[in-house]
Amino acid sequence: MAKRSYPLAKVYGLIEPGPVVLLATAGKTRPNVMTLSWLMPVEFEPPLLACLLGAGDYSYGLLRKSRECSLNIPAVELAEQVVAVGNCSGREVDKFAAFGLATRPAACVGAPLLEACYASLECKVYDSRMANRYGLFILEVVKAWVDGAVKNPRTLHHRGMGAFMVAGETIRLKSAMK
Repeated sequence: MAKRSYPLAKVYGLIEPGPVVLLATAGKTRPNVMTLSWLMPVEFEPPLLACLLGAGDYSYGLLRKSRECSLNIPAVELAEQVVAVGNCSGREVDKFAAFGLATRPAACVGAPLLEACYASLECKVYDSRMANRYGLFILEVVKAWVDGAVKNPRTLHHRGMGAFMVAGETIRLKSAMK
């Protein structure tokens, strides 16, 4: 195998951290939703997730203030809406209305859950000490919901510059189950 030098600005696309999610937050006037692709698990129990938001994102301020959110995991069928949500700001647009995203109330947090997503995680901020410097929040999942009818979701994974990979095939290796 012959390897060649690769641009550092494109490294993100090689190691994308997980499925693209829709992060919903509650606000004083209305809830907001943003597309988020920088997310990764950091602990099994309690389930902790790290997510990265830009300080200029409208949702960044809402998450800092409310200290809770929902992470909603869409499948490929919502790809166009996921991209549209990511291409505008909740400061100017009610994204739920603009993109036809139906919601329902969460059980443990003030942020809504998105009906069309196959899974939703209700989260509370567990640690925000690195938010000012890096935009990094550690979230604790306090309630999880999944659509049992969806057996093998085809999730979106951001590769950068408008490119996405679609995951969905599951393989099981006996050697990995030891």
